[in-house]
Amino acid sequence: MLKKTLFQLHWLFGITAGLVLAFMGITGALVSFQDELLRLLNPSVLQLEVPAHGEALPPAELVRRLEAREGKRVAMLWVEPHGDSAARVAFTAPPGEHRGQMRYFDPYTADYQGDAQGQDFFGLMLQLHRFLAMGDSGRQITGACTLMLVFFCLSGLYLRWPRQALDWRAWLTFDRAKKGRAFNWNLHAVAGTWCLLLYLLSALTGLSWSYEWYSNGLNKLLADSPLQQRRGGPRTPPPSGPTPGADYDAIWASLQRAAGPDLSAYNIRMPAMAGQPATVYYLLKDSPHERALNQINLNPLTGVIHDHLRYADQSFKAQLLTSLYALHVGSYFGVIGRILLTLSSLSMPLFFVTGWLLYLDRRRKKRQVKQARQELEPHRDDRSAWLIGFASQSGFAEQLAWQSAGQLQAAGLPVRVRPLADLDERDLRESAHALFVVSTFGDGEAPDSARGFERKVLGRPLSLDSLNYSVLALGDRQYPHFCGFARRLHHWLEERGGTLLFAPVEVDNGSPYALRYWQQQLNQLTGGAPPVTWQAPSFATWTLRQRELLNPGSTGSGVYRLALTPETPTPWQAGDLVEIRPRQSALAVEHFLAGLGLDADSPVQLDGMQESLAQALGGRQLPENRVHLLGLHAQALVDALIPLGPREYSIASIESDGQLELLVRQERHADGSLGVGSGWLTEHAPPGAGISLRVRRNSGFHLPVAPCPLILLGNGTGLAGLRSLLKARIADGQRDNWLLFGERNIAHDFHCAEELIGWLASGDLARLDLAFSRDQAERIYVQDRLRDAADELRKWLAAGAALYICGSLRGMAAGVDRVLLELLGAKAVEALIEQGRYRRDVY
Repeated sequence: MLKKTLFQLHWLFGITAGLVLAFMGITGALVSFQDELLRLLNPSVLQLEVPAHGEALPPAELVRRLEAREGKRVAMLWVEPHGDSAARVAFTAPPGEHRGQMRYFDPYTADYQGDAQGQDFFGLMLQLHRFLAMGDSGRQITGACTLMLVFFCLSGLYLRWPRQALDWRAWLTFDRAKKGRAFNWNLHAVAGTWCLLLYLLSALTGLSWSYEWYSNGLNKLLADSPLQQRRGGPRTPPPSGPTPGADYDAIWASLQRAAGPDLSAYNIRMPAMAGQPATVYYLLKDSPHERALNQINLNPLTGVIHDHLRYADQSFKAQLLTSLYALHVGSYFGVIGRILLTLSSLSMPLFFVTGWLLYLDRRRKKRQVKQARQELEPHRDDRSAWLIGFASQSGFAEQLAWQSAGQLQAAGLPVRVRPLADLDERDLRESAHALFVVSTFGDGEAPDSARGFERKVLGRPLSLDSLNYSVLALGDRQYPHFCGFARRLHHWLEERGGTLLFAPVEVDNGSPYALRYWQQQLNQLTGGAPPVTWQAPSFATWTLRQRELLNPGSTGSGVYRLALTPETPTPWQAGDLVEIRPRQSALAVEHFLAGLGLDADSPVQLDGMQESLAQALGGRQLPENRVHLLGLHAQALVDALIPLGPREYSIASIESDGQLELLVRQERHADGSLGVGSGWLTEHAPPGAGISLRVRRNSGFHLPVAPCPLILLGNGTGLAGLRSLLKARIADGQRDNWLLFGERNIAHDFHCAEELIGWLASGDLARLDLAFSRDQAERIYVQDRLRDAADELRKWLAAGAALYICGSLRGMAAGVDRVLLELLGAKAVEALIEQGRYRRDVY
């Protein structure tokens, strides 16, 4: 909860205060080398030729000449008695103003040096940096943003804290191979780590010019005596009273006695009115930096010293207070410190830009989630609306539910669409009309999201005499209990007194004929216009860009990583699937045609397009027994053969990677031949070939809406779906990820090893448990590693973690189920499923 709150505040403050901080960073960098730049721009004004005697005029003579020339009283002198830099003089401010006229002069002659070009520019930059040139209102804004900068540093440190905190690479190395959102997040996090201490230094020192309470607090904390306390916060009007007098000879004599022969520079400041002490700041030749000032308070008429505060005699904390400005600009650490502070200030806009890009990417993903549902007009009375309940494992049932809702609403009927997990007895009793679009998972089971509904609701003896309903059942006839859950739902509704609107419609593998019949039945109920046939997303041609064998030398089948790119941008989310239309190999087509007496180049028509016979047969099932096909001409042969069905694969990448990646294991038949789908992708399709592919939404395996810890379990190529989830989590800055992965041998079958170990080192992966079954005498699997980490599992689940499983249903996934039941109990596992915290993408 704390991490989620800090994350929300981090980005909220970032998109509000980030622009001001970026502006402050740029203006601060511009004035950081102000003196050097002014000296470079004005060499004839600010740089002097030291005379042979090498001694500046004493203060009394300088003041006499300057006041005689200007006709004003001197309020401040800054002089380097032996240096080659021009001295500065400030005259008494006119009534009601804080500062008087300031001029550069030659301390060896008291002659004016002229005006330095660029002073007004740097003065404006300083005003913008401190107050946005808006006076006290601007001071409040910059002060608040500086406080937010402290929060950014501390919260950012917490949010990206790696598991291996002592590994410097986890903190400071930048991965240039990342793209899109992952690139932006990595740049934001790593650059922020590099700049963190510098930003804290700038913020904690800069606040003393924004808030008087902060400056007073620093004084109480750091000052050795009241004499050393510095003023901060808004200026107060200068006091008014009699003009003070001064004996500069006496002041100079006292300064020489106090400083000795090592005097490097002095700054005499006269009081605003008579009766107050003058203040003299001076530097020695061995002063560590330009703000290591020594201070004298003395009587300006007699030169008698009241207080003398030497920098070297102060405690370390008091020296820090004296050096506050030097710390702020980095000169406390020499030229290197100034350069580093300047570079960090210049990089401030980087965090504003990358932060906004990350924010906009999150907004875009939220919009995509909303757009995945067909928007329906709101209705006032839920009881009069048609209830459409869905139970989906892969997202197809949810899609059909929204399409059904759209058809009903187009006919003027109010509708409400709800997952079965959200329905209770009251919803069913108060609904007059209901449609149920449900899929069956595995061998007759309810989808994970609907298991709680089946346990809590289907066993209840409700009276549903007023309910009119029908069921659209999705399943796969290769399983013995085809549409098992949908049939149980239908029988229960029937037993409770529900009235059928029309007979349940069972859909085998998304059969378009069954779906069209469902549409027609809905159309008859509503009396609307003939419906537009629902079409699944069309297949598009993707280019196979790369194919890499991940497990050379393995005793198991080859596993390949494939990279594909579309002709036009195609969105997908982590957890989604692809359907690929495979093709027969050229050798298989040639073998099939042998003995049929047909020319491979014979033209045929296929889906309105002319192709050669060999091309058309590449997309057809080729039976071993060809007796019944003898004597057919080319077109009749193509028409007699069944098209190859699509193959499903989990996506192993995220959209910002710039390419869609798959992990595909080769399937070997008993005779050693490759399976059609895996053979086409891993061997027969050459690099650069076109692959017929479409993305399929798999909402049941999408990441949780609210950030939470994630436990991911998978084996073999099941790593693909988990990898996409991990990439999306890492791109979002969510680092509480635990992966349990299993394969045969670590030497050959540790897929994506470098990537996973890198995530573990950087802290993007909090924990990695590996189970390589063939590396020891006793077979060890993912479920065994989970059992060994039972205490850690309970801790993660207590912290709100969600479980995601991707891999083989009958082996690993079933084993994980058994271990969870053993460790947590059936009730706890059911609760996880009902809460959407136990999700599976298994095959």
